[in-house]
Amino acid sequence: MTGVAVEGSRPYAWPFDGALPPERTALLVAGADAAWRARCADPVPVDRMIAALAEPLRRAGVLIVAVRCAAPGGREIPVGDSGPEADLRITAAGVDGFCGSPLDGALRAAGRDRLALCGYGLEGPVHSTLRSANDRGYECLLLTDACAELEPDLREAAIETITMSGGIFGAVAPSAAFLDAVAPGSEL
Repeated sequence: MTGVAVEGSRPYAWPFDGALPPERTALLVAGADAAWRARCADPVPVDRMIAALAEPLRRAGVLIVAVRCAAPGGREIPVGDSGPEADLRITAAGVDGFCGSPLDGALRAAGRDRLALCGYGLEGPVHSTLRSANDRGYECLLLTDACAELEPDLREAAIETITMSGGIFGAVAPSAAFLDAVAPGSEL
């Protein structure tokens, strides 16, 4: 089954070619550890949204990836994961989920080049991982309602940075629109 472009994504119809096969798609939960979750302003609604997305996406064939990210300054990651039951758990050496981790190789080996990103620390792990994924050639979509921000005042700026210059880092959309494109008939 091949999904279609995500309704209402901006600044362009995501993915750019309108093809969204679940077997090429991954839900990437950045900052999926207790330390980043604890730093977020209001992680509870994001916990619920990510949990609601994970199972219908998995059933549709989307790979669920949780990435634990090091704290600023390279401090060790405290024990404890956040996020959904994942098909793949990765530990990164930095705030960017690709830093010192097997994430790129694991995604490529699984044939996943369409990434829907969400998680904890919108302006930290989520944004850093998204920008790095974009630089590596992945087609990126930020799920706006599945990201917990560190500073509420920075939320909208972090989202708009992705869409500037015609989508320099990718596109953004609400989770329901992504779920409808990949797994029609599923509900949050």
